Amino acid sequence: MGTVDWVLPVVIAAIFVALMSLLREPTRLRFNAIFVAGAGSAYLSGGFGVWEFPFTAVMTYLAFRGLADYRFIGAAWMLHVVWDVLHHFYGNPIVSLQATSSAGCAITDTLIALWFFRGAPSVWEARRGGATAAAPTR
Repeated sequence: MGTVDWVLPVVIAAIFVALMSLLREPTRLRFNAIFVAGAGSAYLSGGFGVWEFPFTAVMTYLAFRGLADYRFIGAAWMLHVVWDVLHHFYGNPIVSLQATSSAGCAITDTLIALWFFRGAPSVWEARRGGATAAAPTR
């Protein structure tokens, strides 16, 4: 992996957080729960055969629970990180034209998950010194 393979995933994560921060609560929570459910199907036909289906089912469950709690969305992204790493070494890359795309995805997903574990605070509100309260957890 070259420098771009390490830097670009960080830039992508920063852009993701900046864009998601534009959404107000509870839209931010709900949208990201749906978004991570879609990410769970990104590796279908990714080289692990029938094992892709239980992974997708667990991601769907975590996304459903994420409708009420950012920690489940963070957990789903971390599970996706595991799948990224496994695909980097043993399966097909998430972007077939880029051999290191799954490794880069693991970097991006880790940074995004950390943001969700913090409650997905708006970076724009934090910058303005406003309230950054996350959605309630249940």
